[in-house]
Amino acid sequence: MNTTDLTGHFIIAMPGLLDENFDHTVTYICEHDENGTFGITINRETDITVDEIISQMETDKKEALEQNTAKSQSVYLGGPVQQGRGFILHKPLGNWSSTLKINDRMALTTSRDILEAIARNEGPKQAMIALGYAGWGAGQLEQELASNTWLNCPAEEQIIFNTPASKRWQAAADLLGINLQLLSNESGHA
Repeated sequence: MNTTDLTGHFIIAMPGLLDENFDHTVTYICEHDENGTFGITINRETDITVDEIISQMETDKKEALEQNTAKSQSVYLGGPVQQGRGFILHKPLGNWSSTLKINDRMALTTSRDILEAIARNEGPKQAMIALGYAGWGAGQLEQELASNTWLNCPAEEQIIFNTPASKRWQAAADLLGINLQLLSNESGHA
């Protein structure tokens, strides 16, 4: 059983993490309980834009697409699991068909209605679209934290929505007062 609920926290990959799926990543934890952990990696941009995702939808709102303020935003690689499925991390919560409420300010939605609203410029004020998610089985993340694979801290939404993706890894570590560039990839023994 978890002693600490990490929902709404960042986990920050340590420099020595060798898994290419998580090298230099920051993952926002959307759900953490006795069954496992589910999160969205927030700093892996793809070459896909929101415009490309929306234009693949069958919609008669072509004029809305042209006016869409989010159309040039990048879509992110949210993790190695179900990369063909879209996840929208957003605030405010709203009232969408399939939403996981993370806290009083943030939610994760997987339903088409939010994408249609984004296409019409009627979506959440702040949203990040990701393909795939990161997941850990029961107790797995706790073991990885104990072996110093990750740092963790309460998340700051401005890092998700306002910090350039290339700066999010260090920005998240800055919340802990840690310069990741100064950490060694080697572990020492006394």
